[in-house]
Amino acid sequence: MAWELANDRPIYLQLLQQIQLRIASGFYLPGEKLPSVRDLASEASVNPNTMQKALSELERQGLLYSQRTAGRYITEDEEMIRLMKEQLALQQVQEFFARTQQLGFDIEQTVALITKQAEEMK
Repeated sequence: MAWELANDRPIYLQLLQQIQLRIASGFYLPGEKLPSVRDLASEASVNPNTMQKALSELERQGLLYSQRTAGRYITEDEEMIRLMKEQLALQQVQEFFARTQQLGFDIEQTVALITKQAEEMK
């Protein structure tokens, strides 16, 4: 999974969100050890201090935990991961509804579009 960074928001927030996505999607599994800060920073082409800031925030949220000399690990709390995954999806839905509203669609029209697209994808 490639790191995608833009200039429209703070880099550490984008890193935080991408790591959340990696956890939610199963790229990083519950209990799995993360690569080192330096390795992650190199992979994402960012300053290690920026990556450290993102990881510290994820640790504060409870999605990561540190083992003193062994590194950082993904939480084993699968309910927490499920709730985060649901929250990430809800944010996407809210953004989608906001965008379709800007195009002039009401909620019923947007739901009809989603239903139509879902039928086509089956």
